[in-house]
Amino acid sequence: MKICIVSDSHDRAPMLAAAVKDGIQAGAQAVLHCGDLIGAMTLRPLLGLGLPVHLVHGNNLGDWQALWRLCQESKGQIQYHGADANLKLAGQRLFATHYPHYARGLACTGDYDIVCCGHDHTASVHQQPTILGGMTWLLNPGTVAGLGGPPTWMLADLQTLQFEIRPVPPV
Repeated sequence: MKICIVSDSHDRAPMLAAAVKDGIQAGAQAVLHCGDLIGAMTLRPLLGLGLPVHLVHGNNLGDWQALWRLCQESKGQIQYHGADANLKLAGQRLFATHYPHYARGLACTGDYDIVCCGHDHTASVHQQPTILGGMTWLLNPGTVAGLGGPPTWMLADLQTLQFEIRPVPPV
């Protein structure tokens, strides 16, 4: 299973949709948004694309009531998890949050195979040593909005554990 990981869309709906469309072309079967969506309307173009969307908020939550209404309207396609998400996809234990320091701490526990974050608008892929003697993948897709850095998203292959930082296609 491949997933499209995005973060920090900051109301840039066309850029978010372009990243997810690119993800679909690359075989993504789900979207994980690591926060700072801001307006619920930013997600509306994703409804027509059909992929399940898992979303956590960041420090720029926006109108959470509108977000809840959109989630209800989506009939389960968009799932808002709150401050963080604890997911199991394709046999992998995933955790998503907005903040890198929180993500790094949780990656150290060894409780997760993959921990995803955003916030600093810097795309990165790292293996984090755990207190259990293993390694956890620590992923940050950067900013899909291109604020303070290039517009990027991440394609994650959960079977092969290969992760690719990709540019958002022009809109």
